[in-house]
Amino acid sequence: MTYPVAHTQLLIDNEWCDGQRGDRLPTVDPSTEAVICEVAQGRAEDIDAAVTAAQQAFTQTWSVVEPRERSQWLYQLAQAIRVQVDSLATLETYDTGKPLSHARGEVLGAARYFEYYAGLADKIHGETIPIGNDYIDLTWVEPLGVTAHIVPWNAPLSMVARSLAPALATGNTAVVKPAEQTPLTALALGELVRSLDFPAGVYNVVNGFGHEAGAALSQHPGIHSLTFTGSVTTGRRVMQAAAAQIKSIVLELGGKSPQLVFPDADLDQAVAEVAKGIYSNTGQYCDAGSRLVIHESIKAPFLEKLLAHTQTLTLGKGIDDLDMGPLVSAEHWERVMGYIEKGQYEGATLLCGGDRPPHLERGYFLQPTIFDQVTPDMVIAQEEIFGPVLVVLTFQEEAEAVAIANNSVYGLGAGIFTRDIDRALRLTKQLQAGYVMVNEYFAGDIGAPFGGYKQSGIGRERGLVALQNYTQIKNVTLRIRQ
Repeated sequence: MTYPVAHTQLLIDNEWCDGQRGDRLPTVDPSTEAVICEVAQGRAEDIDAAVTAAQQAFTQTWSVVEPRERSQWLYQLAQAIRVQVDSLATLETYDTGKPLSHARGEVLGAARYFEYYAGLADKIHGETIPIGNDYIDLTWVEPLGVTAHIVPWNAPLSMVARSLAPALATGNTAVVKPAEQTPLTALALGELVRSLDFPAGVYNVVNGFGHEAGAALSQHPGIHSLTFTGSVTTGRRVMQAAAAQIKSIVLELGGKSPQLVFPDADLDQAVAEVAKGIYSNTGQYCDAGSRLVIHESIKAPFLEKLLAHTQTLTLGKGIDDLDMGPLVSAEHWERVMGYIEKGQYEGATLLCGGDRPPHLERGYFLQPTIFDQVTPDMVIAQEEIFGPVLVVLTFQEEAEAVAIANNSVYGLGAGIFTRDIDRALRLTKQLQAGYVMVNEYFAGDIGAPFGGYKQSGIGRERGLVALQNYTQIKNVTLRIRQ
């Protein structure tokens, strides 16, 4: 088939171009294993050209235009995304494999990021500080300069918008390195930027592999802020590279998020939310609710309902818009299957799933999977699987549930299911997670801060607090002559 791809090059200084070495890399439809297209492969020299373009744009135009002008550009970009929602969602679906309606929701979410921060672009200001009658003391809030955005493959356009929108709103310029598996919507966004006559160099895209283009971006002395979403292992390398030049850094890394279910919970509601928490996007979210921590008195009826619900889920090509699509790549499918084998080897009981659906011979599909009889020390209870694999752990007392939930190097998300408001509020204080949801999973909004505790990351994205990632404060003191 012919895929609807318009742009496959690099975007540098508002111009489409090939990488300087002329190499290309394939992007694959995970639903069919067919090559969608080949895109230009950028390396260190291309990163250098993109950073140079972004530096010029920062000093000559973007940081010095009136904030209301930046606001208008960002708002126009949001509206352009809304106009193109169907084509962008289709492109995202082919590139990631996710169901079409899911992709459409993420594209609209990307538009919402640009709308939200467009509204803030002309409302960023300092303050005056009373230090005495003989002085005026004030602060200026200034942009950092060129920002780097290393974006994951699980929600490509949404993740670009999440960090790009506040960076541009505050007067910074950007170089984006999309995941090598899913570069197409970051490039499509570039064409929208061009069509709206953004100043050249404000938004640059360099496709490429992490160990080449990503590493070059992390190490580049012209980058003043670095935002990375991905694995803990890669996050450590990014952090080490940033440390050499003391760059500002934001990291959203892995998760092993617990979903705690108490006897007084609405079981039908909890079943639906627990399933949503682990099976949305085929489990490929950092904050996926991959650990079910359930009171032993309701475990049997809950699992009976959950298994019945799981059996109703439909799997197929993303473009067919069923409940679940494939994993993103052959490499990732093998990785998730390795964890399923480890779980069985460790003695956990495989209740369902664990293999390719028999009716889907092509594509990187995996059945929704549940492991019972899991102990907190098992590998499948401790390490991030990043697939549709739920592990079940039980507790008797509330304190035990909290201990199990906090027994992780991660601390990104957590869910609580209970009708007891006192318990809910008590546990939100005790759980070591940056993002706690009560009686609904994946609740929240782009106006609410998002980020993790422990090895789940550094910094917060979304909301007003994200503006701090891309600004610095200058203090000015004036002596008043008497």
